[in-house]
Amino acid sequence: MSVVVEQFETMDGLRQFVGFPKRLYASTPQWVPLFDADYRSFFRGRHPFFRHAECSFLLARTDSDPSALPLGRVMMIHNERYNAQHGRRAAHFYFLDFADDPEVADALFEAMARWAASRGMDELIGPLFTGASLGGGLLVQGFEHTAAMTMMPYNHAYYPGHYERAGFAKHFDLYSLFIDPRSYELPERVERLAELVRRRGRMQVLEFTSRAQLRRVAQRVAALYNPTLADHTENYPLTDEELERIIKDLLQLARPDLEKVITYDGEVVGYMLGFPDVTAALRRSGGRLTPASILRIMHEARHARRLILNGMGILERYQRIGGNALIYSELARTVKHTPSYRFDEAEMVQINEGTDLMLADLRKLGAQVGKVHRVYRASIGSR
Repeated sequence: MSVVVEQFETMDGLRQFVGFPKRLYASTPQWVPLFDADYRSFFRGRHPFFRHAECSFLLARTDSDPSALPLGRVMMIHNERYNAQHGRRAAHFYFLDFADDPEVADALFEAMARWAASRGMDELIGPLFTGASLGGGLLVQGFEHTAAMTMMPYNHAYYPGHYERAGFAKHFDLYSLFIDPRSYELPERVERLAELVRRRGRMQVLEFTSRAQLRRVAQRVAALYNPTLADHTENYPLTDEELERIIKDLLQLARPDLEKVITYDGEVVGYMLGFPDVTAALRRSGGRLTPASILRIMHEARHARRLILNGMGILERYQRIGGNALIYSELARTVKHTPSYRFDEAEMVQINEGTDLMLADLRKLGAQVGKVHRVYRASIGSR
Protein backbone atom coordinates (compact mmCIF):
# COMPACT_ATOMS: atom_id res chain seq x y z
CA MET A 1 0.00 0.00 0.00
CA SER A 2 1.23 3.49 -0.85
CA VAL A 3 0.01 6.40 1.26
CA VAL A 4 -0.39 9.99 0.11
CA VAL A 5 -0.98 12.99 2.44
CA GLU A 6 -2.66 16.03 0.95
CA GLN A 7 -4.02 19.35 2.13
CA PHE A 8 -7.71 19.94 1.51
CA GLU A 9 -9.80 23.11 1.33
CA THR A 10 -13.32 21.77 0.74
CA MET A 11 -16.22 21.06 3.07
CA ASP A 12 -16.22 17.44 1.88
CA GLY A 13 -12.62 17.18 3.07
CA LEU A 14 -13.64 18.68 6.41
CA ARG A 15 -16.42 16.10 6.79
CA GLN A 16 -13.84 13.35 6.29
CA PHE A 17 -11.44 15.07 8.71
CA VAL A 18 -14.17 15.23 11.38
CA GLY A 19 -15.47 11.75 10.69
CA PHE A 20 -12.14 9.92 10.82
CA PRO A 21 -11.66 9.83 14.62
CA LYS A 22 -15.33 8.91 15.10
CA ARG A 23 -14.62 5.72 13.16
CA LEU A 24 -11.20 5.18 14.74
CA TYR A 25 -12.59 5.42 18.31
CA ALA A 26 -16.07 4.00 17.68
CA SER A 27 -15.50 1.18 20.19
CA THR A 28 -13.39 3.20 22.66
CA PRO A 29 -15.52 4.42 25.58
CA GLN A 30 -12.75 6.66 26.95
CA TRP A 31 -12.70 8.93 23.87
CA VAL A 32 -14.82 12.10 23.75
CA PRO A 33 -15.65 13.88 20.45
CA LEU A 34 -15.13 17.56 19.86
CA PHE A 35 -18.23 19.33 18.58
CA ASP A 36 -18.45 19.39 14.78
CA ALA A 37 -19.25 23.10 15.00
CA ASP A 38 -15.85 23.76 16.61
CA TYR A 39 -14.09 22.04 13.72
CA ARG A 40 -16.01 24.21 11.27
CA SER A 41 -15.00 27.31 13.22
CA PHE A 42 -11.33 26.32 13.04
CA PHE A 43 -11.50 25.34 9.36
CA ARG A 44 -13.09 28.65 8.39
CA GLY A 45 -10.63 30.64 10.47
CA ARG A 46 -13.33 32.10 12.71
CA HIS A 47 -11.49 31.44 15.97
CA PRO A 48 -9.39 34.49 17.01
CA PHE A 49 -6.33 32.21 17.15
CA PHE A 50 -6.21 32.38 13.36
CA ARG A 51 -5.66 36.15 13.41
CA HIS A 52 -2.00 35.47 14.18
CA ALA A 53 -1.49 31.82 13.19
CA GLU A 54 -1.48 29.92 9.92
CA CYS A 55 -3.10 26.47 9.83
CA SER A 56 -3.50 23.73 7.23
CA PHE A 57 -5.63 20.58 7.37
CA LEU A 58 -4.19 17.36 5.93
CA LEU A 59 -5.65 13.91 5.21
CA ALA A 60 -3.79 10.64 4.58
CA ARG A 61 -5.25 8.05 2.21
CA THR A 62 -4.11 5.32 -0.14
CA ASP A 63 -3.08 6.77 -3.48
CA SER A 64 -4.45 3.75 -5.31
CA ASP A 65 -8.01 4.80 -4.42
CA PRO A 66 -8.47 8.57 -4.00
CA SER A 67 -12.13 8.04 -3.08
CA ALA A 68 -11.30 5.72 -0.17
CA LEU A 69 -11.91 6.78 3.42
CA PRO A 70 -8.96 8.51 5.12
CA LEU A 71 -6.35 6.59 7.08
CA GLY A 72 -5.16 9.56 9.12
CA ARG A 73 -5.35 13.31 9.61
CA VAL A 74 -3.49 16.26 11.13
CA MET A 75 -3.81 20.02 11.52
CA MET A 76 -0.53 21.92 11.04
CA ILE A 77 0.06 25.24 12.82
CA HIS A 78 2.51 28.12 12.55
CA ASN A 79 1.99 30.23 15.68
CA GLU A 80 4.24 33.30 15.55
CA ARG A 81 3.27 34.49 19.04
CA TYR A 82 4.42 31.18 20.55
CA ASN A 83 7.73 31.26 18.69
CA ALA A 84 8.38 34.86 19.69
CA GLN A 85 7.65 34.09 23.35
CA HIS A 86 9.90 31.01 23.51
CA GLY A 87 12.58 31.93 20.96
CA ARG A 88 11.87 28.98 18.67
CA ARG A 89 11.19 28.26 15.01
CA ALA A 90 8.61 25.57 15.59
CA ALA A 91 5.64 24.29 13.67
CA HIS A 92 2.95 22.84 15.90
CA PHE A 93 0.48 20.09 15.13
CA TYR A 94 -2.85 19.01 16.59
CA PHE A 95 -5.70 16.61 15.74
CA LEU A 96 -3.08 14.02 14.70
CA ASP A 97 -4.85 10.67 14.39
CA PHE A 98 -3.90 7.62 12.37
CA ALA A 99 -4.49 3.93 11.94
CA ASP A 100 -2.05 1.56 13.64
CA ASP A 101 0.12 1.26 10.54
CA PRO A 102 3.76 2.43 10.31
CA GLU A 103 3.33 3.39 6.65
CA VAL A 104 0.42 5.70 7.46
CA ALA A 105 2.12 7.23 10.50
CA ASP A 106 5.39 7.79 8.64
CA ALA A 107 3.62 9.37 5.67
CA LEU A 108 1.94 11.83 8.03
CA PHE A 109 5.16 12.63 9.89
CA GLU A 110 7.01 13.23 6.59
CA ALA A 111 4.24 15.51 5.33
CA MET A 112 4.32 17.43 8.61
CA ALA A 113 8.09 17.94 8.29
CA ARG A 114 7.74 19.16 4.69
CA TRP A 115 5.00 21.61 5.70
CA ALA A 116 7.18 23.03 8.48
CA ALA A 117 10.37 23.20 6.40
CA SER A 118 8.56 25.04 3.59
CA ARG A 119 7.79 27.81 6.08
CA GLY A 120 11.31 28.09 7.46
CA MET A 121 10.67 26.11 10.65
CA ASP A 122 13.34 23.79 12.05
CA GLU A 123 11.32 21.64 14.48
CA LEU A 124 7.94 20.05 15.10
CA ILE A 125 6.25 20.40 18.51
CA GLY A 126 2.96 18.85 19.52
CA PRO A 127 0.24 17.96 19.95
CA LEU A 128 -0.22 21.62 20.88
CA PHE A 129 -2.90 24.13 19.91
CA THR A 130 -4.47 26.95 21.94
CA GLY A 131 -4.27 25.48 25.47
CA ALA A 132 -6.86 26.46 28.12
CA SER A 133 -10.17 25.00 26.89
CA LEU A 134 -8.42 22.55 24.52
CA GLY A 135 -5.50 20.88 26.25
CA GLY A 136 -2.38 19.60 24.54
CA GLY A 137 -0.17 16.55 24.60
CA LEU A 138 -0.34 12.89 23.68
CA LEU A 139 -1.72 10.53 26.32
CA VAL A 140 1.14 8.25 27.42
CA GLN A 141 -0.20 7.08 30.79
CA GLY A 142 -3.73 6.50 32.05
CA PHE A 143 -5.37 4.97 28.97
CA GLU A 144 -7.98 3.29 31.17
CA HIS A 145 -9.41 6.66 32.21
CA THR A 146 -12.02 8.58 30.26
CA ALA A 147 -11.03 11.94 28.78
CA ALA A 148 -11.87 14.99 30.90
CA MET A 149 -14.59 16.22 28.58
CA THR A 150 -12.80 17.93 25.65
CA MET A 151 -10.36 19.74 27.94
CA MET A 152 -7.64 17.12 27.41
CA PRO A 153 -7.42 14.75 24.42
CA TYR A 154 -7.54 10.96 24.36
CA ASN A 155 -5.63 8.67 21.99
CA HIS A 156 -4.95 5.00 21.45
CA ALA A 157 -2.06 3.38 23.31
CA TYR A 158 -0.19 2.63 20.07
CA TYR A 159 0.41 6.31 19.28
CA PRO A 160 3.51 6.94 21.46
CA GLY A 161 5.39 4.03 19.85
CA HIS A 162 4.91 5.48 16.38
CA TYR A 163 6.04 8.93 17.54
CA GLU A 164 9.20 7.60 19.15
CA ARG A 165 10.04 5.28 16.28
CA ALA A 166 9.87 8.31 13.98
CA GLY A 167 12.42 10.24 16.08
CA PHE A 168 10.17 12.32 18.35
CA ALA A 169 11.34 12.83 21.94
CA LYS A 170 9.73 14.24 25.06
CA HIS A 171 9.53 18.02 25.21
CA PHE A 172 7.50 18.25 28.44
CA ASP A 173 4.66 16.49 30.26
CA LEU A 174 1.28 17.70 31.48
CA TYR A 175 -0.24 15.88 34.47
CA SER A 176 -3.83 15.17 35.41
CA LEU A 177 -4.21 14.67 39.16
CA PHE A 178 -7.04 12.70 40.74
CA ILE A 179 -8.46 13.79 44.07
CA ASP A 180 -10.60 11.55 46.26
CA PRO A 181 -12.74 13.78 48.53
CA ARG A 182 -12.51 11.15 51.26
CA SER A 183 -8.70 11.23 51.40
CA TYR A 184 -8.01 14.85 50.48
CA GLU A 185 -7.10 16.37 53.85
CA LEU A 186 -5.52 19.72 54.55
CA PRO A 187 -2.85 19.56 57.29
CA GLU A 188 -3.94 21.44 60.40
CA ARG A 189 -1.14 24.02 60.07
CA VAL A 190 -2.21 24.82 56.47
CA GLU A 191 -5.86 25.22 57.47
CA ARG A 192 -4.84 27.45 60.39
CA LEU A 193 -2.83 29.63 58.03
CA ALA A 194 -5.75 29.82 55.59
CA GLU A 195 -8.09 30.88 58.41
CA LEU A 196 -5.60 33.49 59.59
CA VAL A 197 -5.45 34.92 56.07
CA ARG A 198 -9.26 35.06 55.92
CA ARG A 199 -9.47 36.86 59.28
CA ARG A 200 -6.90 39.46 58.28
CA GLY A 201 -9.28 40.46 55.51
CA ARG A 202 -6.87 41.80 52.90
CA MET A 203 -6.99 38.54 50.95
CA GLN A 204 -10.56 37.45 50.27
CA VAL A 205 -12.36 34.71 48.34
CA LEU A 206 -15.14 35.87 46.04
CA GLU A 207 -17.97 33.40 45.70
CA PHE A 208 -20.81 33.52 43.19
CA THR A 209 -24.48 32.67 43.04
CA SER A 210 -25.26 33.61 39.42
CA ARG A 211 -23.68 33.56 35.97
CA ALA A 212 -24.16 37.33 35.79
CA GLN A 213 -21.82 37.73 38.75
CA LEU A 214 -19.30 35.44 37.05
CA ARG A 215 -19.42 37.42 33.82
CA ARG A 216 -18.76 40.68 35.66
CA VAL A 217 -15.49 39.39 37.14
CA ALA A 218 -14.45 37.16 34.21
CA GLN A 219 -12.42 39.90 32.49
CA ARG A 220 -10.41 40.50 35.66
CA VAL A 221 -9.67 36.78 36.00
CA ALA A 222 -8.69 36.46 32.32
CA ALA A 223 -6.23 39.31 32.81
CA LEU A 224 -4.21 36.97 35.07
CA TYR A 225 -3.67 34.39 32.30
CA ASN A 226 -0.70 36.03 30.61
CA PRO A 227 1.12 37.08 33.84
CA THR A 228 0.73 33.60 35.40
CA LEU A 229 0.84 31.18 32.46
CA ALA A 230 2.19 32.74 29.24
CA ASP A 231 5.79 31.73 29.99
CA HIS A 232 4.90 28.04 30.53
CA THR A 233 6.23 25.84 27.75
CA GLU A 234 2.72 24.97 26.53
CA ASN A 235 1.48 28.56 26.38
CA TYR A 236 2.06 31.93 24.75
CA PRO A 237 0.67 35.46 25.36
CA LEU A 238 -2.96 35.37 24.30
CA THR A 239 -4.52 38.29 22.47
CA ASP A 240 -7.50 40.13 23.93
CA GLU A 241 -9.72 38.40 21.37
CA GLU A 242 -8.45 34.98 22.42
CA LEU A 243 -9.04 35.76 26.08
CA GLU A 244 -12.60 36.80 25.21
CA ARG A 245 -13.12 33.49 23.41
CA ILE A 246 -11.81 31.50 26.37
CA ILE A 247 -14.18 33.38 28.67
CA LYS A 248 -17.08 32.57 26.35
CA ASP A 249 -16.12 28.88 26.06
CA LEU A 250 -15.59 28.33 29.78
CA LEU A 251 -18.67 30.26 30.90
CA GLN A 252 -20.83 27.86 28.89
CA LEU A 253 -19.98 25.09 31.37
CA ALA A 254 -19.17 27.12 34.47
CA ARG A 255 -21.35 26.74 37.55
CA PRO A 256 -21.29 29.76 39.90
CA ASP A 257 -20.84 27.73 43.07
CA LEU A 258 -17.76 25.94 41.67
CA GLU A 259 -15.74 29.04 40.74
CA LYS A 260 -13.54 30.87 43.25
CA VAL A 261 -11.67 34.14 42.78
CA ILE A 262 -9.07 35.46 45.24
CA THR A 263 -8.53 39.18 45.71
CA TYR A 264 -5.97 41.20 47.66
CA ASP A 265 -7.15 44.66 48.65
CA GLY A 266 -9.81 44.31 45.96
CA GLU A 267 -7.40 43.34 43.17
CA VAL A 268 -7.85 39.88 41.59
CA VAL A 269 -4.71 37.85 42.30
CA GLY A 270 -5.83 34.22 42.00
CA TYR A 271 -8.54 31.87 40.82
CA MET A 272 -9.78 28.29 40.83
CA LEU A 273 -12.05 27.17 37.99
CA GLY A 274 -14.17 24.06 38.44
CA PHE A 275 -16.57 22.42 36.01
CA PRO A 276 -19.10 19.61 36.44
CA ASP A 277 -17.99 16.61 34.42
CA VAL A 278 -20.48 16.17 31.55
CA THR A 279 -18.33 13.67 29.64
CA ALA A 280 -21.10 11.07 29.29
CA ALA A 281 -23.44 13.61 27.69
CA LEU A 282 -20.70 14.79 25.31
CA ARG A 283 -20.05 11.22 24.23
CA ARG A 284 -23.73 10.62 23.56
CA SER A 285 -23.88 13.77 21.44
CA GLY A 286 -21.47 12.26 18.91
CA GLY A 287 -20.14 15.75 18.26
CA ARG A 288 -23.53 17.11 17.19
CA LEU A 289 -25.06 20.06 19.00
CA THR A 290 -28.82 19.47 18.93
CA PRO A 291 -31.66 20.46 21.30
CA ALA A 292 -31.59 16.93 22.74
CA SER A 293 -27.83 16.95 23.32
CA ILE A 294 -28.00 20.41 24.92
CA LEU A 295 -30.68 19.19 27.33
CA ARG A 296 -28.60 16.12 28.23
CA ILE A 297 -25.56 18.30 28.91
CA MET A 298 -27.57 20.68 31.09
CA HIS A 299 -29.08 17.77 33.04
CA GLU A 300 -25.71 16.12 33.61
CA ALA A 301 -24.18 19.44 34.68
CA ARG A 302 -26.73 19.66 37.50
CA HIS A 303 -26.16 16.08 38.68
CA ALA A 304 -22.46 15.49 38.03
CA ARG A 305 -20.55 13.26 40.46
CA ARG A 306 -17.11 14.28 39.17
CA LEU A 307 -15.47 17.70 39.20
CA ILE A 308 -13.00 18.87 36.55
CA LEU A 309 -10.57 21.59 37.65
CA ASN A 310 -9.02 23.37 34.68
CA GLY A 311 -7.25 26.42 36.00
CA MET A 312 -5.87 27.16 39.43
CA GLY A 313 -3.25 29.74 40.21
CA ILE A 314 -2.21 32.78 42.17
CA LEU A 315 0.28 35.51 41.39
CA GLU A 316 3.70 34.53 42.70
CA ARG A 317 4.14 37.46 45.08
CA TYR A 318 1.03 36.37 47.00
CA GLN A 319 1.83 32.65 47.21
CA ARG A 320 4.07 32.80 50.27
CA ILE A 321 1.99 35.23 52.30
CA GLY A 322 -0.81 32.73 52.70
CA GLY A 323 -2.16 32.62 49.14
CA ASN A 324 -1.24 28.98 48.55
CA ALA A 325 -2.76 27.89 51.86
CA LEU A 326 -5.95 29.78 51.01
CA ILE A 327 -6.31 28.27 47.54
CA TYR A 328 -5.70 24.73 48.83
CA SER A 329 -8.27 25.32 51.55
CA GLU A 330 -10.79 26.50 48.94
CA LEU A 331 -10.00 23.43 46.84
CA ALA A 332 -10.85 21.21 49.82
CA ARG A 333 -14.08 23.09 50.46
CA THR A 334 -15.13 22.86 46.80
CA VAL A 335 -14.38 19.15 46.45
CA LYS A 336 -15.84 18.11 49.80
CA HIS A 337 -18.51 20.64 50.75
CA THR A 338 -20.19 22.23 47.71
CA PRO A 339 -23.86 22.08 48.83
CA SER A 340 -25.41 21.39 45.42
CA TYR A 341 -23.03 18.51 44.56
CA ARG A 342 -21.72 15.35 46.10
CA PHE A 343 -18.51 14.60 44.24
CA ASP A 344 -17.00 11.13 44.21
CA GLU A 345 -13.83 12.37 42.50
CA ALA A 346 -12.13 15.46 41.14
CA GLU A 347 -9.62 15.70 38.32
CA MET A 348 -7.16 18.56 37.92
CA VAL A 349 -5.94 18.86 34.33
CA GLN A 350 -3.11 20.59 32.44
CA ILE A 351 -0.62 20.77 35.30
CA ASN A 352 2.82 21.33 33.83
CA GLU A 353 5.54 19.09 35.25
CA GLY A 354 7.62 22.22 35.82
CA THR A 355 5.27 23.52 38.54
CA ASP A 356 7.25 21.65 41.18
CA LEU A 357 5.87 23.46 44.24
CA MET A 358 2.23 22.97 43.30
CA LEU A 359 2.73 19.30 42.39
CA ALA A 360 4.59 18.61 45.64
CA ASP A 361 1.91 20.38 47.69
CA LEU A 362 -0.97 18.56 45.99
CA ARG A 363 0.68 15.16 46.41
CA LYS A 364 1.12 15.85 50.13
CA LEU A 365 -2.60 16.61 50.30
CA GLY A 366 -3.49 13.22 48.76
CA ALA A 367 -3.77 13.98 45.04
CA GLN A 368 -2.31 11.35 42.71
CA VAL A 369 -1.18 11.49 39.10
CA GLY A 370 -3.76 9.61 37.01
CA LYS A 371 -2.84 10.63 33.47
CA VAL A 372 0.22 11.97 31.72
CA HIS A 373 0.01 13.85 28.42
CA ARG A 374 3.34 14.33 26.63
CA VAL A 375 4.19 17.09 24.20
CA TYR A 376 6.83 15.81 21.78
CA ARG A 377 9.40 17.57 19.66
CA ALA A 378 11.52 16.53 16.69
CA SER A 379 14.20 18.44 14.85
CA ILE A 380 13.28 18.50 11.18
CA GLY A 381 16.88 18.07 10.12
CA SER A 382 17.13 14.86 12.19
CA ARG A 383 14.19 13.18 10.53
